[in-house]
Amino acid sequence: MKTIIIIVVIILLIAIYAGMYNSLVKYRNRAREFSSQIDVQLKRRTDLIPNLVETVKGYAKHEKETLANVIQLRNNVNAADSLQDKVEADSALSGALRQVFALAENYPDLKANQEFSQLMEELSNTENKVSYARQAYNSQVQAYDTAIQTFPRNIIAGIHGFKEMNFLQIPDADKVAPKVKF
Repeated sequence: MKTIIIIVVIILLIAIYAGMYNSLVKYRNRAREFSSQIDVQLKRRTDLIPNLVETVKGYAKHEKETLANVIQLRNNVNAADSLQDKVEADSALSGALRQVFALAENYPDLKANQEFSQLMEELSNTENKVSYARQAYNSQVQAYDTAIQTFPRNIIAGIHGFKEMNFLQIPDADKVAPKVKF
């Protein structure tokens, strides 16, 4: 009888250990999935930009510097190595895109252009998806980091080399509220 109890306890401990290990893997993989979703949305956004630039070029020929800057910043997003670097490069790109959208105010024909309107809407929708993906990523990183830091999972995390993940940080320039002048 003692042997059966010992075997049952060992099997139970193995099952608990396996369950905790598997939950850590699940948390880590979900964070990686959300990281990938950010990449997907940033790629979608950078793919839309050449179409936007070409549409604007036809109306705003003397705005070449602004458009060249947008293309350079788009390339910076694509060239960034880490997720945080991509977020920072994308933040700079967002500022440049705001300038392009402001051009529409100076060119009523551009503002009325259906393709430009569709591209603006697509970019706006994509921006919302990027924001959601960033929030989801940070939420999942928080859940994962909490899981690997709390007892008894922290022991299992240490044994198997689970490391903390970094939250996405918003660049300081984006934290400043824009000035509104009338």
